[in-house]
This record gives sequence, C-alpha cells and structure tokens, in this order.
Amino acid sequence: MAEYSSVHVPVLMDQIIHWLNPSEGCILVDGTLGGGGHTRALAERVGKSGLVVALDRDPAAIAAATRELAGLTVKPVQANFCDLPEVLAGLEIEKVGGIVLDLGLSSDQLADAERGFSFSSTGPLDLRFDPMRGEPARKLINRLSAEHLADLIYYYGEERYSRRVARAIVERRRDKPIETAAELAELVRRCVPRSKVERIDPATRTFQALRIAVNDELKSLEIALRRLPDCLSPQARLAVISFHSLEDRRAKEAFRDDPRLQVLTKKPICADAEEIDRNPRSRSAKLRVAERLDYL
Repeated sequence: MAEYSSVHVPVLMDQIIHWLNPSEGCILVDGTLGGGGHTRALAERVGKSGLVVALDRDPAAIAAATRELAGLTVKPVQANFCDLPEVLAGLEIEKVGGIVLDLGLSSDQLADAERGFSFSSTGPLDLRFDPMRGEPARKLINRLSAEHLADLIYYYGEERYSRRVARAIVERRRDKPIETAAELAELVRRCVPRSKVERIDPATRTFQALRIAVNDELKSLEIALRRLPDCLSPQARLAVISFHSLEDRRAKEAFRDDPRLQVLTKKPICADAEEIDRNPRSRSAKLRVAERLDYL
C-alpha cells in the first residue's frame, strides 16, 4: 500500500472541541478517522494519560494514521463505527467520554485515483471504503436493471433525473461496460442539467447514491445511532457531522427520540463564512450534538 500524507482538512474543528470539551486523561472515540484531523486535535487535548480510539473502514486511513499520529495516545482500529461496542470490549474499555462521527468523504479518498471517488478518476469505479469487502460500484451499475438503478439513485442520491440517468447507463453498457469514474461522470452530466443555483457537479448525486449503496452507509449509521449511546459515560456527548439530508435526518430523529439522550443542538451547527472560504467542502456540513443522560 502506497504511503501518503493526508491532504484532508477536517470540518467544524473548533465546534467539535467546544462541544466534546476533551480534558486531560479522557478516553474519546473518533468513529471516522479519515485524514486524522479530529483525532489529532482530540489526542493533543487528552494528553499522555488519555486515549483516542480511532475507527475507519478504510485500511489506507488506518495505515496513514498509524504512521502520522505516532507519539500521540491514539489507537487506530480498522472497523465500522457501528461495531464500536465490540471494539471497546476488545480494548477492555467500558465507557468513553465522547464520540465524534464525521460522515463526509475524505479528501484523501478523492485524491486516490485508484478508488474512483473523484469524478475525473480514470481508475476503476470502486467507491468502497474497504476495498476487500462488498461489491465495487462498477459491477453494481453493470448488472442492475434500469428500474432498480433508478430507484437506488433517486432514494440514496435524491436525484430527480434518476430514471434518465439509469436508462443512459443501461443503454451505454450494451456496447461497453462502464469501468471508470470519469466515464460515469461524463454520462451523468449529459443527463442532468447543470443547476444555476447549486454549485455541485451534476454527477454528485449519482456518485453519492452509489457510494452509499456499496458501503451500506445508512444502515451503518442507523445501527450506530442505536448502539453508541450505551458506550457513553453519563454526561458524555455524541457529535455527528453529516453532509446530506439523508444522514442529517437520521441523526436528528435518533437524538430526538432516544430516551438516553438529551439534545444539545436544537438546530444543526454549520460552518461560518470564514471556514467555508478556507475549506469549501464545509459548506454542506451540519453538526448535531446530544448528551448521555445519567443512569437511573
């Protein structure tokens, strides 16, 4: 596996530090390690007597963190954040003082031409976080029916032109299978008009839908939102950063309906103009925070 230095810029860093309020000796969890930005900031604050357990499904992120966060009290673990209870049990940790989940795609994944996350990638259209698990996106789009593809793109991508995109994919693959991200992005752009008000690429929603599907992201999030509150000590906090409405809605409803939690952010916290100018990907980030109530 090739070595690399992270190019990812973590979003809402100041807000995460404010709401989790890490202190010396605390045990925290970063359930989405990515480029390690949140993990590093938390580890620097918990100090040598504390610990940050950092999970990621991507083996490249784990390898990079093991190297780049050396010297900090960080325990990288390749795992899905919905499996946190089992990870903590394996580390003989009963409860933790805070958890953060940043559900966004890492810039390091976008920069890896062999993964297919970038629209311009000429490498295989994969989109899996863990390249050893599940079905790559190129196989998915070359086998599903037009109806199934349209439903998937509409539900997971909220793409209003999903049926047009699905028909184009099926028509194209009759001549030649779609193998790369660049091929798919070009096809989608011919089907989806470029919005005059939105700044996103017309291919964004289709790629989002395929990525969610091959990684089973929403199911993982739903399971995590049910299981993670039991990993928290009383008054410890769970912070979730989402980047689209499907994730944000699930976090909002789970926090609101869970009797173990008290919602601390009535409305989602968003990046300010300064951060958006510095890091444009933060524009769509929404942070929600809830606190574990005392045990009865």
